[in-house]
Amino acid sequence: MAKKETDGEGLNIPNRIEALPVRHTGPLIAGAIVALLVAMLIRELVTNPRLDWPTVWKYLFNENVLEGIRYTLELTVISMVVAIILSVILAIMRKSLNPVLRGVSWFFIWFFRGTPVYTQLVFWGLFAVLIPKIGLGIPFTSVEFWSIDSSQVINAFNAAWIGLALNEAAYLSEIVRAGIDAVDPGQTEAAKALGMSRMLIMRRIILPQAMRIIIPPTGNETIGMLKTTSLVLAVPFTLELQFATNAIANRIYKPIPLLIVACLWYLLITSVLMVIQTQLEKHYGKGFDARPMGEKGKLPPYGRPFPGKSNGEPQDDVSKMNQATMVGLNA
Repeated sequence: MAKKETDGEGLNIPNRIEALPVRHTGPLIAGAIVALLVAMLIRELVTNPRLDWPTVWKYLFNENVLEGIRYTLELTVISMVVAIILSVILAIMRKSLNPVLRGVSWFFIWFFRGTPVYTQLVFWGLFAVLIPKIGLGIPFTSVEFWSIDSSQVINAFNAAWIGLALNEAAYLSEIVRAGIDAVDPGQTEAAKALGMSRMLIMRRIILPQAMRIIIPPTGNETIGMLKTTSLVLAVPFTLELQFATNAIANRIYKPIPLLIVACLWYLLITSVLMVIQTQLEKHYGKGFDARPMGEKGKLPPYGRPFPGKSNGEPQDDVSKMNQATMVGLNA
């Protein structure tokens, strides 16, 4: 069978130039140096007796450490869920026509972004001292229908996630606002022309498209929140992972192995969160990512050819992206 002719292969072309690939010695040397440094680092980590790996493996699955992981995950999840909901509300308030809503949203973001999270957690820990009783009644009068002791509602755990959530909401609201502003305003105008309300437009048109921009920084903020939970000692809340490992280290007088235990668990949880973030980015990026064409475009995950390229075109022409089809023509 005759050899398939592609890009002149198999043709008798006179004076054909046999081009040789350019040798890139710089990247090879840099790669060798980096590989050597990595090997030295790994050897030092494995053989250094001061790291005390037997103690690390002994306390890696300690019941107090596992309990600390549970509380750390609970604080992270609850804080992020509340922060995401509140951030969407704040972002919508920033876009509101009502100046009072815009002013309240601006003040919230200004205050919680302008003060350290550690300081905020300290104030939440002192909430029962500052406000001993929470009640419901007629404002600006002494009439009270219901009241409860603040210490029964704002315990250490609740103070911890409330402080983390309010601080995080201030940052996430700006991320959400940036995502909303990135959506073409013409779509809002078209939706208004169809008679859709502002809330329906936001819920059905703007936010689904803005998610593609919101998800990546939100994933980073979630990973940051996981590590920020180590600051809830300011409340004080003393059951999360960092405090649990510190307590063991203080008891056995071996801080370094227990710090490694905390690092390993934080790295594991962060890796899982990164995988989840990647899957969410792929989900909300559908329809936006450019896809290769030709023979490469037929390979999984696409499985079928795309318009604008035929089977007989050169195989090395795989860097071109599919063209948008408009009114039956290739644009």
